[in-house]
Amino acid sequence: MSIKTTVLRHRKENFKKCSLTPLEHRSEIDFYTAPGVEYNATGYIILSVSAPLLSAEDRGPLLLLDATWRLLPQLEACVTGDPVYRSLPKEIMTAYPRVSSDDSDPSNGLASVEALFMARLIMGDRDESLLNGYHWKESFLSGLPGQYQV
Repeated sequence: MSIKTTVLRHRKENFKKCSLTPLEHRSEIDFYTAPGVEYNATGYIILSVSAPLLSAEDRGPLLLLDATWRLLPQLEACVTGDPVYRSLPKEIMTAYPRVSSDDSDPSNGLASVEALFMARLIMGDRDESLLNGYHWKESFLSGLPGQYQV
């Protein structure tokens, strides 16, 4: 089961460094660039660090907001409708070597591809091929808590 995913990517995102760039060819993932578009997210699940936890009972397509933490409010302003906000477990840690010059990254923030992988895993779609182009794939997978290991 492949979970339909839409990525709303900030136009200032560095596509060469973006962890989602290797997924642009996948048929179940649509990419849009914002700001500049409004996206009706009614029925979509959006990941947010301050929302209730995502669970296997959550159903619906995913809308992934892809931006630096500093630019995220600009993407959030493009979302209309009535989405469902969920968070990922705080014990999931990124393998991406983050460098934030303004301390805007939350301590449990993940690279976009890590967040996508975890959201789909929790919703019942374990697809490690999402991580195939991710340089820190093995480090991320080996650092997952026991209940998420294969």
